[in-house]
Amino acid sequence: MTAPSQLTSNEHETKESSAIDQDPTVPGRPGPDGPERPAERGGEAAPVELRADCIADSAGGLTFDLNAPHDAHTTWNAALVLRLRGGDGADDEVRLPLGPNGAGRLRAVLPSTVALAEGRWNAYADLGDGRDPRRLLPGVNDLRSLVDRRPLAGIGRLGVRIPYATKFGNLALRSWLRGPHAEAGDILVAPDGMTVSGRLYGAVPGAGARAEARPRRTASPDGAPAAVTVPLTVEGADFTFTLPYAELAGRWERGKEPWDLWLRLAEGARPVRIARLLDDVADKKQVFSYPALPVPAAAGELRIGPYYTLDNDLALRVAGPDGS
Repeated sequence: MTAPSQLTSNEHETKESSAIDQDPTVPGRPGPDGPERPAERGGEAAPVELRADCIADSAGGLTFDLNAPHDAHTTWNAALVLRLRGGDGADDEVRLPLGPNGAGRLRAVLPSTVALAEGRWNAYADLGDGRDPRRLLPGVNDLRSLVDRRPLAGIGRLGVRIPYATKFGNLALRSWLRGPHAEAGDILVAPDGMTVSGRLYGAVPGAGARAEARPRRTASPDGAPAAVTVPLTVEGADFTFTLPYAELAGRWERGKEPWDLWLRLAEGARPVRIARLLDDVADKKQVFSYPALPVPAAAGELRIGPYYTLDNDLALRVAGPDGS
């Protein structure tokens, strides 16, 4: 069965909640003729909704093409504005020049060389007309160049940006910025374990290279729970490892216990998170599904299976005999 960063801490399950869409702008309730328009203010008609079509390139850049209102008069400082959700620093807002691109169209370009911090970025249009920047709605996304994207293995830092529609129907970008990076590829699930293949970016494995399954369980007074490790097979930039389920089952304590998957590329090296980023799917948790298979254990028959987190990182879940 197939599916196709580095973090410095072993974070708890609640880490994933930070990635959930919490959109500050909620459209009005739909009326009989479609979405309700905001109320007119001072006799002035509500602004026309702005939609942005997005085109991705294989290097990681994005082009935004907006429908321009007929009466729009953009100025030299018009910009497409990206704001990091939850951010309040100087680097948490990026302004991209927005200029004419034919009749009734405006264009802005996000080059691959412009770094976006990892997270979710809300998209706005500032037409330079004195109004506050307006939330953009998603148009047509052409993300074909992101499917099976394969950057050069020696790239030092990998930037990934995928546009998507939030649960409130607004345009946002999911951004990752990782180096080194371990890209998950094929995943073979069997009753006794799982085999993961993938590709490394920005790193060369050395002596003692291995894969690690690390529990998110709160550390005991004696220290953090030990990782389960298995050897890493490497051929060029490609890697493979097989993780048996038996030891994970033997360590199960209660409930649904998540284990995060990492690579340790050399003895003493910092761990690299395994994730699947190089395609056009912004949120893989609900899209890529793998079976949780029964595994015998002293506590009874457990169920173990892989999944992708809300950050598109690869993880395993060990659940009790009743699946909880």
